[in-house]
Amino acid sequence: MDLGIRGKKAIVCASSRGLGKGCAMALAEAGCDLVVNGRDAATLAKTATEIRERFGVQVTEIVGDVADPAIQKALLATCPEPDILVNNNGGPPFRDFRELDREAIVKGVTNNMIAPIELIQAVLDGMAARGFGRIVNITSLSVYVPIPGLDLSSGARAGLTSFLAGVARTVADKNVTINNMLPGKLDTDRLRPAHEIGTPEEPAAAAARKAKASASIPAKRLGTPEEFGQICAFLCSVHAGYLTGQNIPVDGGLYVSAF
Repeated sequence: MDLGIRGKKAIVCASSRGLGKGCAMALAEAGCDLVVNGRDAATLAKTATEIRERFGVQVTEIVGDVADPAIQKALLATCPEPDILVNNNGGPPFRDFRELDREAIVKGVTNNMIAPIELIQAVLDGMAARGFGRIVNITSLSVYVPIPGLDLSSGARAGLTSFLAGVARTVADKNVTINNMLPGKLDTDRLRPAHEIGTPEEPAAAAARKAKASASIPAKRLGTPEEFGQICAFLCSVHAGYLTGQNIPVDGGLYVSAF
């Protein structure tokens, strides 16, 4: 399917690896020029090179934490009129809520609620004026299914979800959409807390880990960043203009609900 977004400009936050990279790759495949972002310069540069070589699109790298106002300014200076914004950022680690002090709570809310809202504030009116805009927020299935130890992540992302539910309806008539993707168990480094990022994993150990993690998933497997990215790209396409204000679980059927 031609997604109709070739030549569009996209900012993809936290896109050097994992789900953000999957989204950046899929948008590049659809022909979008990208601004990619990540905290590790070497990893980000490797991803940017891979995207350029595979898809021949323009890719600009902005190194840093997207929750930092200075990094947000750098993203927007590089791409002042984005057609697409994919909000993403790492969530807080597992931690009993009793251990959370004020500083940790504020940081979690800033990373996973305030930062995406600030970026949306910066780009929304321009998208509306130009008659096209697609905003996708990568949140978490924990918005629907609370996970003890991820209370801060769940709360911040649920706050973002509720905050934007009304905002999405105010620009739908301008061909601007805001939707949320709720990843369940996908095969990223976040599911490998004891495994050092970037190092090879023994095949047998990887197979055992994935089998254990997949046991409760109706699809009986972990999702991949690549397929997650393709769903994101569709939500950013010209074909998805009548879909807004929605939460899309990408979880292999793990979340059980008839509605």
